[in-house]
Amino acid sequence: MLEKLGEVLRKATNKIANAIFLDKNLVDSIIKDLQRALIEADVNVLLVKELSDKIRKSAFDERIKDVDKKEHIIKLLHDELVSILGEHKPLKLEKGQNRIMFLGLYGAGKTSTVAKLGNYFLKRGNKVVLLGLDVHRPAAAEQLKQLAEKNKIPCIVDLDEKNPIKIIKKYEKQLKEYNLILIDTAGRHTLDGDLISEIKSINKEIKPTETILILPADIGQAAKKQAKEFQEAINISGVIITRMDSTARGGGALTACAETKASVYFITTGEKINDIEEFNPKSFLSRLLGMGDLESLIEKIKSATGEAESLKIQKKMEEGKISLEDVIEQVKSMNSLGGFDKIKSMIPGFSSVSSKIPEDMLENQEAKIAKWEHIIKSMTKEEKENPELLEKQTQRISRVAAGAGVHNSDVRALLKQYKLLNEMIKSGAGTDMSQGFSQKQMQKLAKKFGKMKKIRF
Repeated sequence: MLEKLGEVLRKATNKIANAIFLDKNLVDSIIKDLQRALIEADVNVLLVKELSDKIRKSAFDERIKDVDKKEHIIKLLHDELVSILGEHKPLKLEKGQNRIMFLGLYGAGKTSTVAKLGNYFLKRGNKVVLLGLDVHRPAAAEQLKQLAEKNKIPCIVDLDEKNPIKIIKKYEKQLKEYNLILIDTAGRHTLDGDLISEIKSINKEIKPTETILILPADIGQAAKKQAKEFQEAINISGVIITRMDSTARGGGALTACAETKASVYFITTGEKINDIEEFNPKSFLSRLLGMGDLESLIEKIKSATGEAESLKIQKKMEEGKISLEDVIEQVKSMNSLGGFDKIKSMIPGFSSVSSKIPEDMLENQEAKIAKWEHIIKSMTKEEKENPELLEKQTQRISRVAAGAGVHNSDVRALLKQYKLLNEMIKSGAGTDMSQGFSQKQMQKLAKKFGKMKKIRF
């Protein structure tokens, strides 16, 4: 998401940090690159001009000593970008029952977002139910039902009833069993009088604790107008921006919402159930600058595995060793998170070596995972816990391969994957992960990844 903007921001901060003198030509060059990248990301031109003027003023402010000027400008750039992205306002659940109503026009991704958020809160120990009140769009209730069943999320829909108020009253007693109700409502092509009237009647009946507007990132700066209209008509409490992975206009949608003071709670970054994350401007900018975002990565792991399982994985990683079964679980989790490409920007320090990592290195397919599972089942308990036993013993490898019905090279490929992940964990042992890997550690890992280019799993 917004990769070009991130690249320009990284280059700009490096230019400032490495400059001996901040002369006019250098400052103008940096400002010009920033302006182009921000405008391409669909950020409002007036905001871009305001940021440019502040950088130029600071660069030539004689009251600031030259030795402090570079740090001052980098901090100014960071703070101003965070400011135009908006305030961090997490969606906090109340102690009693929470009822969150979702609004949006056709095509915004409302129904799939309701399911994603349901999964997000379910994995964090909440008793969640999805309530389908979109009685107009063909197959809307069926879509919500299928998403819920596929991801084991409780769901209430009534395929025959065409009155949302009657559905609420019919299932009122059942809804009391849950501490979080996520309500999918009808959309329209425009915010017309009929839609406003229906939403107001649902609002009166359900009394939501939160009213969230779903906006697609590809509408760019038009998000400002839409957010303002919904705010005036229904009084929304926050926004979720969808499809942040597929457009460069996401910068426009984010900054437009900030201008209307409509806080962005979450963004979605793909089609999979776990492709949703809490929006934190500082963390978002940190990723754009290549500094990682471990907090969001940990939250994504919780969405994929649940809180208890993520703590178990964390403990094993802290001990510096994983088993072969853990390798399988890790690649399964990575697959459900959207693959390595989706999470590499969250790992501190990894952006500097990601170009050296073969694209298919840590990506995986169902067939590959199934093959690995067959291989592990053919091993003894001792071999599973200490895969090093197989590395130099061809007889063991041949026996395991024959038992699994695969080639010796398939067993060796799994062992190399295990060794690589184990070495990554050991390289991070003793590291303050909030600061990322050291440069020496990252160079070591990059070298190891480079040697793996010829391996195909």
